[in-house]
Amino acid sequence: MGTHRQRGPLEGLEAVELAAIGPVPFTGTFLTQLGAHVTRVERPGGIDSVIPVTRGRATWGKDVVTLDLKTAAGVAGLLDLVAHSDVLLEGHRPGVMERLGLGPDVCFERNQDLVYARMTGWGQDGPLAHRAGHDVNYISLTGALHAIGTADGPPQIPLNLVGDYGGGALYLMVGVLAALHDVRAGGGGQVVDAAIVDGAAHMLTGVHSALAIGRWQDRRAANWMDGGTPFYAVYETSDGRYMAVSATEQPFYTILAATLGVDPDHQLRNDPARHEELRSQLADRFRTRTQAEWAEIFADSDACVTPVLSLREAAAHPHIAARQTILDEDGTLYAAVAPRFVRRGSSA
Repeated sequence: MGTHRQRGPLEGLEAVELAAIGPVPFTGTFLTQLGAHVTRVERPGGIDSVIPVTRGRATWGKDVVTLDLKTAAGVAGLLDLVAHSDVLLEGHRPGVMERLGLGPDVCFERNQDLVYARMTGWGQDGPLAHRAGHDVNYISLTGALHAIGTADGPPQIPLNLVGDYGGGALYLMVGVLAALHDVRAGGGGQVVDAAIVDGAAHMLTGVHSALAIGRWQDRRAANWMDGGTPFYAVYETSDGRYMAVSATEQPFYTILAATLGVDPDHQLRNDPARHEELRSQLADRFRTRTQAEWAEIFADSDACVTPVLSLREAAAHPHIAARQTILDEDGTLYAAVAPRFVRRGSSA
C-alpha cells in the first residue's frame, strides 16, 4: 500500500492511524495525499469484519500493521510506533485508549512532541460523550439537519458530508496541522479534541450570523441559500433531469432571465411575495428542454446554472476531466487531492 504514497508539503511527517470508520481513515488518507507517511494499525481480523466498505481508499498509500491492543505486546508495539511519529489518530469512545494503557499521558512519556488527535462524535466530555451515534445524529443536534430540505417535507440527509467528513475529518485535519505548527514552534505536544458535533456547529457560523441580524428564518426552504428563493433552486428538465440555479446577484439574474426568456422585472425577483410567481415561470421554462440542451445553452454563461450530474457523469464533465478532479482507476472513481500546491518559481 505504501508504494502509492505521493510527494507533497507534508513530506517527512510520520503518523499512526488506529483503524476506524468514517473521519479517521479519511484524515489518514488525506495526510498521505499531502506526502505524509501513515501507518495504519488494524486489529486481528481487520475492521473489514465490521463494515466492509472501509477498505479500498481507506488504506490508500498507507503501511498496514496488525496489533492486538488488548495484549501487552500490542500496546508495546503501538508505543514503539508512537515514539517515532509526529501524529497519532484515534477514533475510540472517550476513555477507551486510557483503559488500554494508551492514553495521552502514557504516549507523551514516549514522545513529548506528539500530536495526539482524537476523533469522536460527541466530544471527550458532556452528557452524550459516551453514547453511540452516527453522522445524522450529530448534525441533528446542531440544527444543521433541520435546515436542509423542503418546506413541506422532512429534513433531507446530506449524505454524511456535513457530519463525518465536513465537521469531522476536515476539522480533525485542521486541528492536527495547527497542533503541528505549535509543536514546531516549541510549544510541545498536545491533544486535539475533534468532535463532529463541534465541527458541524462551527460550519453554521454564517447561518448563525444571519439569524442574529434577522436575515435568516429558522425553518426550511425560507432563505436564500436553502432553496427558499426561486433564483437559488433546482429545476426539473423535460427529460426528468435537473438543473441547479444560483443567480443570487442581480447581474447574474439578469443573464438568467434573458437566457430563459422570463420576465426581467427586478421587482419580481426582489419581492418575496412574488417569488412563487417567478418560481413558476422558471420551472415552466426549464421543462421545455432536456438537461443536455440546457447544459449546452448555459455552458459559457455567467447565469450560474449547471446540470445536476450523477457521480459517474461528473467524472466525465469537461471541466472536471480537464482538471482531473475526479479520476477513474479501472472503473473505480476517486477524487484527486485538494487543495493543490504550486511552488514559487515552479513552471507547473
